[in-house]
Parts: sequence; structure tokens; C-alpha cells
Amino acid sequence: MTDTPEPGARLGRFTLDRLLGQGGFAWVYAATRADGKSFALKVLKPRYANDPAFESRFRQEAVFAAGLEHPNVIHIEEVGSDEDVAFFAMDLYPDTLSERLARETRLPEPDAVAVGIGVTRALAFAHERNLIHRDIKPDNILLAADGRPVLTDFGIARAVSGYVAATGFNMTIGTPAYISPEQAQGRVLDGRSDLYSLGITLYRCMTGDVPFRSLDWFELARMHVEDRPEPPRNRRPDMTRRLERIILRLLAKHPADRYPSADALLADLADVAIRSRPTSDIPVPEGYLRDSKAVDPEIRKRWWKVW
Repeated sequence: MTDTPEPGARLGRFTLDRLLGQGGFAWVYAATRADGKSFALKVLKPRYANDPAFESRFRQEAVFAAGLEHPNVIHIEEVGSDEDVAFFAMDLYPDTLSERLARETRLPEPDAVAVGIGVTRALAFAHERNLIHRDIKPDNILLAADGRPVLTDFGIARAVSGYVAATGFNMTIGTPAYISPEQAQGRVLDGRSDLYSLGITLYRCMTGDVPFRSLDWFELARMHVEDRPEPPRNRRPDMTRRLERIILRLLAKHPADRYPSADALLADLADVAIRSRPTSDIPVPEGYLRDSKAVDPEIRKRWWKVW
């Protein structure tokens, strides 16, 4: 296969209905199985399907992801191939966070907190299994009919990171507007990198935009490493100070200044509504509640390295 599969094409037991979207590695289609049930079908693009090492890891990690059973993690129904095309079938959801933000720009605070809680539960489940997502963003957060957030794309992250480790081939995992400072610098990652990316996602949910923008990838990476985010209440004055402090703690440049775990974050998100303790108990990196975006020189000295 060299071209984008067309609606009506068959892959194994599935008929492609329509293209839902695509990323760097795969297309996603709405598809119907022979028994009439609908699925989302992730189809590996030819340049990767034709690389035996990558295709093998894609299938291996899809099988691994299929074993993840959690209400906030996508369920993978089947992993298969048809001639030279590798794919996996997963549950089909009616909406994504990205599509909702395109319609509404910003979310009501209770809805943003609900998204944060659901994704954090998924991350706590994954991190307990030493699985780092590496690409938390609105496109990878699906929304069930009842509004429940469901995190997708675990398999792609593990496939790419394993492929890079095995082959030494340089491939970037993550989306520039959402990557953590340590991700931008190619450092070793742990679950706190996912928490930073979730912080960017919640910032966008509340303000309608990400904190850092640039058309230049290297400049954007530098901003993640060096620049303080503008306090989100500057852009959304009606948001609570408690949620602002949670987001700013997630966006700390150094992982040690963020939440130590998804479980710790979950406790604070759950407390946004009930306010069982003072807002000031949520630590925020020094200077993050000021308008200035300049980072303390010590952070620059500690974190910046030249590519």
C-alpha cells in the first residue's frame, strides 16, 4: 500500500467508512466490522509499515495496550494485518477534547476539572505499570457520550520509544506545543513529563490557548525550557485561584517542582470543588503568579543545553 486508503476499502474483517484524522505514524478511520459493529481503526502509514522493525514494535505494543483495562484508557478490540498493512481496532467515541475546544474555545471550569481527573486517573494507572504516554494533548483525549475522558495512543508512544532505543534512529515523540522541558531537551523521562503536558492541556481548556506559541520548533522548545507561562487567570479571570495554582504547579520547569505523582495531582483536582484545605497549600514555582515571563537565571543555568 502506497496511498491513503480510501473509504470502502477492506482491511481484514473491517470496511473503512471515513477518515477521522491522522498523526505522524498512522491514519485513523471509522470502520465497520463484518458483524456490523463500529470501531476506530488505526492504520500504520506505509513508510513505517514497510520498516519491519517498526512494524513489529507497532504490533507488539498494540497487543500490550490491548491488555490495559481502565475506564479512562482506550479499549483495543483487535490487532491485525492485511498483506502489508498493520492496524488495530479500538472503541469508537463520538467526540474528542480537541473537537470540543474547536467548537467552544474554552470549557466551563467543572468540565475542565472533570477532564483533568479522568486523564489523571488514566495516567496513575499507566504510571504504576511504568508506562509513560509522552503525547498528552486534546487530540489524544476522547470523550464518551457521558463526557467521560478516555486517553488513547499509548501503543504508539511505546512503539516509537522502543524503536528509537533499539535502532538509534532519531524520531521525536510528542507535540511541540505540549512537550515538557525535559522532553524538549531529549532527557530521560518519567511520569512527571506527562503531568506537564496535562498542565498545558488544562491551560488550553481554561484559556482557549496554549501558554507558548512559535512557528519555530527550536524557539518553542526554548520557551518550554526557559519562559514562565502567563498566569492563566490573566486570560480567564473567572477561574478559581485553586485551579490556577494546580495548573502552574504542573507547568514547573523542573520535574521536582511538579506533582510527584498522578495520585498526588488527583487529590488536588478532587479538592477544587470541596476546598477542604487552603488554596495557598498548593505550592507554585517562585514568580509564576507574576506577570513577568522571564525565568530565574538559576533555572536557565540548571536546565538549558545547546542542541
